[in-house]
Amino acid sequence: MSTDAARTFVALASLGMGTAEDVSQMSSVPRTRVYDAAEELHERGLVDVLQSSPKQFWAISAETASRRFEHELSHRTNRLRTALDDLEPAERRVEQRGVWTVDGQRAVTDRVLDFFASAEMEIVYLTVEDLLTDALIGGLREAAERGVSIELAGISAPVQERIQAEIPDATTFESLWIWSDSSAGRLMMVDGRKTLVSALVDGPETGASDPRFETAIWGEGETNSLVVVLSAILTWRLDGAESG
Repeated sequence: MSTDAARTFVALASLGMGTAEDVSQMSSVPRTRVYDAAEELHERGLVDVLQSSPKQFWAISAETASRRFEHELSHRTNRLRTALDDLEPAERRVEQRGVWTVDGQRAVTDRVLDFFASAEMEIVYLTVEDLLTDALIGGLREAAERGVSIELAGISAPVQERIQAEIPDATTFESLWIWSDSSAGRLMMVDGRKTLVSALVDGPETGASDPRFETAIWGEGETNSLVVVLSAILTWRLDGAESG
């Protein structure tokens, strides 16, 4: 939808019905361009036209418009998903050379959730409490329901109790360090071949409500350098926790 059409629709939704002049005064869309905008809206079934002199335009109800927008969004999303599925290789490479970077808490969380969803045997996850969201707990719970072993560290006692209630089979262990005293964000290993580590730093997305920006690196594959190093550290720590 063009900007003129969007402004015209908003104006008509407020007016109920009006001429091009009425719409122009409310929307700041030039009167001559209101006609083109109204025609665009009419073709999309959002506006009806009364063939009078001057023409009168009437917007459909907000409820009907919402249903139409929702249907259109769903249709476009399905088309995009199909197109992306067609572009994806038949078999993803399981051995990723080098270390990959991802920035921003939302993007890092999405990558972590992808790793949770792909887990088949074990998830080792160390994190600060602020980053353990409901979505991540849900991802861990779904993995546990598939029979994946869940081992966690770095979380506070209240969160630990919550996880034990939602994921009874999850186990916790002492962290390698006191997370609140460092800039560490999260550290994870999935099935001994996928790993991610993040830090909370000052960055472009920082602000009063969220003063720390998350940046992460990840690797995949048994011979990936990051996987090899973190696997050795976590194996040593977990073996020590079990023997202790």
